[in-house]
This record gives sequence, structure tokens and C-alpha cells, in this order.
Amino acid sequence: MLKSMTAFASRTGASDRFTWSWDLRAVNGKGLDLRLRVPDWIDGLEAGLRARLGKALDRGNVTVSLRLQAGEATQTAKLDEAHLEAALDAMAEIEARAMTRGLSLAPATAADLLAVRGVFEPGGEAETDTAALCEALLADFEPVLADFLDMRAAEGQALSDILLGQIARIATLTESAEAAAEARRPQMEAAFRSAMARVLQDGAGDEARIAQELAILAVKADVTEEIDRLHAHVGAARDLLAQGSPVGRKLDFLSQEFNREANTLCSKAQNTDLGAVGLDLKAAIERMREQVQNVE
Repeated sequence: MLKSMTAFASRTGASDRFTWSWDLRAVNGKGLDLRLRVPDWIDGLEAGLRARLGKALDRGNVTVSLRLQAGEATQTAKLDEAHLEAALDAMAEIEARAMTRGLSLAPATAADLLAVRGVFEPGGEAETDTAALCEALLADFEPVLADFLDMRAAEGQALSDILLGQIARIATLTESAEAAAEARRPQMEAAFRSAMARVLQDGAGDEARIAQELAILAVKADVTEEIDRLHAHVGAARDLLAQGSPVGRKLDFLSQEFNREANTLCSKAQNTDLGAVGLDLKAAIERMREQVQNVE
């Protein structure tokens, strides 16, 4: 089955102490690039996620985001002794400097101290069993990953249908190129005769030179190898699609080979009809190459 590299999945979950939400998405990439945005204080969570993603995916730029919030039962208010001491020292320094300038400041209250950032933090996280939390999160991630893979598979099926149609178009154009090359044969024979007459006139019957010139002309005009390779590439592309992912890199390389043969065919055309088919081939190959970039 062919798979797309682009997909998205999300999910929310909860335990008796926490609530959370997952966000898993991916776009095209040359390799597998995992970017995890998860709390670093949960031991084993990132490693567990990387193991699961690495086993399920081969290519793509993949981003995993986890938003974790403590429930009311786990929230406590904390007085930070160090911040409190620092705040008291700062207030004493301010009052001392004010007195040296003859200024009188209103007395500070406890409420003023509690308002200083870091002194008193409501809603701080209580200690928790991170092993149990990690296990719960990894279990909840499984259906997220399953939905994500389902979406990649569905998009992959759509991609497969599109690519099969584009390959069929390339196959038809290759057959048209073969017919156009055959139809231009009288034109090319006339060109050879004209070239032979010119060489005989200029070369005074030099048989070696005649053979050399005709051989060069024949090589420049013959598109048999290009057409044969295009037919072979069509077969290879169909085989890869039947094989299923991961074949994105191979399809990308094959699309480059398709394009190389189409370019050579255009350069050798020396005929309006064959040249037009060659340009249509290049356009069809480019459309295929764009879709191939999405394949895992």
C-alpha cells in the first residue's frame, strides 16, 4: 500500500491527576525528522514516543506536541523561600536609598510581597509518579498514531490512483512518440540523402568521411533507445506502486530518469510532431514528479 507523508491527528485525554491534548502532524521530508514538544520532566516519555514513531514511519517531517495540565487535585500553592528573601532584601535596599534622599515610602504589606513574581506561586505542580503518568500517556498516544497512519494510508491510496493515471498518460505519449518517430522516417531518409550528396560534393568521394558523417547523423536522429527506456520506466513505476511504501525515493529517482529520456527525445526530434509529443511528455512527467514528492 502506498502511503502519503502528510497527515494529521489529535486527541484529548485525562487521568485522575492530569488532562492533556495530543497534536501529531507531518509534511514532506527527505528522511525521517522527528520533532517532539513534550514535558521533559516525564522520564521515558520522549524515548517511548520516538521508538513508536520510528517503527511506524520511514519518511517525513513529523511534529508531536503534548499539552499537559494538572487537575485541581494536583494543584498546590507554594511559598518560595529564596524568592521571598530576595524580595525582602530588595525592599530593604529601596527603603534605605529612599531615606538617604529624604523620601518616605509607604510601608510594604504582606500582600505586596505575595504579588512579587516567584515569591508565591498558586497552582504549582505537586510531586507525581512520572512512571505511571508516562505509561498512561504512551497508551493514550497509540490511538493518535493509529488515526495518523490511517490518514496517511487514505491519502496514499488517492496518490496511487493519481500516479497510475499519470503513468498511463506517459505510456500513451511514449507510444505516440514511437509512432511519430516512425512517421518521420521518410523525412529523415530524405535528409540523409541530402547530407550524403553534400558530403560527396565536398569530400570528393572520401568513403571514410561519408561513413563518419552518416553515422553521426544516424546517432543524432535515432530515438529508439529513448523510447525503449521510457517503456521500461513505465513498467518499473507500475511495479513500485504495486510494491507500496516506502518507495518515495525510488519513484523520485525514476521520475528524474523519465525526464532525462524526454529531454533527449526532444533534442533529437528534428520533427514538429515528435517534438510536440516530447514536450507533452515532459509536462506529464513533471506533474508526476510533483505528486511523487508526497509519497513515503
